[in-house]
Amino acid sequence: MTSPTPSEPPPAERVYRSPFAIAGGVFLLVLTLVFVIDALVRGEGRAPWLALAALLVAVPLIVAFTVRPAVYAGEDRLRIRNPFRSILLPWGSVADIRAGYSSEVFTEGGAKYQLWAVPVSLRQRKRAARRAARAAHDDPHGRTSVTADVRDSAARTAPSDQNVADLREMAERRRSDAATQGEPQVRWAYEIIAPAVVGLILLVVLVATG
Repeated sequence: MTSPTPSEPPPAERVYRSPFAIAGGVFLLVLTLVFVIDALVRGEGRAPWLALAALLVAVPLIVAFTVRPAVYAGEDRLRIRNPFRSILLPWGSVADIRAGYSSEVFTEGGAKYQLWAVPVSLRQRKRAARRAARAAHDDPHGRTSVTADVRDSAARTAPSDQNVADLREMAERRRSDAATQGEPQVRWAYEIIAPAVVGLILLVVLVATG
């Protein structure tokens, strides 16, 4: 009797995040914690309570805009985690993914969602364009100017634009499969919104009654 062949595990999701945003978020969290601890130790009167209320507001917002954003590209779907919402898009519902001044995904139904975890860097684009210009000048055929196709190629070499190109290619490859069909799903990040709202209300009450 032969043993059954183990099924292969599903391919891992590609994860896109901004290392600079995460580093900045960790720095801001540490800085906020230092100020709050100082207020708790040295503060008098309502200062400790104000510091705690401010902490309750600041921490969720810092996490929302720096640590939380991520894009997960799997075989069947694109999962977007933005500051206050999570969006689940089967590949069949994705019409296009573009990078202008920000990275955006468009659905077949006409909805548009930003990809906070894939920020567009104009500086990186300019740097890539300069590299392309130097390559054009060094071309053995003697070209001395950057043509339109070279500029387009330069834009695609910028890391953020390359990420968008990879996601677009995956969407085009997977959108016609039966397993990737479905409707977009959007969920609000109440774990971020609720504590921030409670902290804001507490902060307003403390200031108003002070």
